[in-house]
Amino acid sequence: GSVGETSVLAILIGAGLLLHTGVGSWKIMLSGLIGGLTMSAVFNVAGANPFMSVSPIDQIFAGGFMFGLVFMATDPVSASQTEVGKIIYGFFIGLFSIMIRVFNPAYPEGVMLAILFMNVMAPLIDHYVIAGNVKERLKRAKIHAAH
Repeated sequence: GSVGETSVLAILIGAGLLLHTGVGSWKIMLSGLIGGLTMSAVFNVAGANPFMSVSPIDQIFAGGFMFGLVFMATDPVSASQTEVGKIIYGFFIGLFSIMIRVFNPAYPEGVMLAILFMNVMAPLIDHYVIAGNVKERLKRAKIHAAH
């Protein structure tokens, strides 16, 4: 990878610092990791090409996946703002990062493309999460009003 992308220890120290200061969201980091591991495991089962056979742990630690997930996906301005939205947002960043890496070997680092795509989708995710919450609260209010 590029300079700075390969030192997982330094990235983990940076993640700890972001979490300690409250700038980074652990929900985005953890769900992104789970999304990447899930997609890698699915590809391992399919194993249709050599890129699919790479172990999930190797996929996570290869290239800029961890760097992008810790330092770029957690950007508080462009990421989802709702708590559930952060989980969805992070999960799909991890999922799409591995999918792009495996399906398009000419573009080995799908992390930035996945983050860009999910940054575009973040307001939509938040909209539907909030709409779902409003719908649920209205349902509860009607139940309480009936009693």
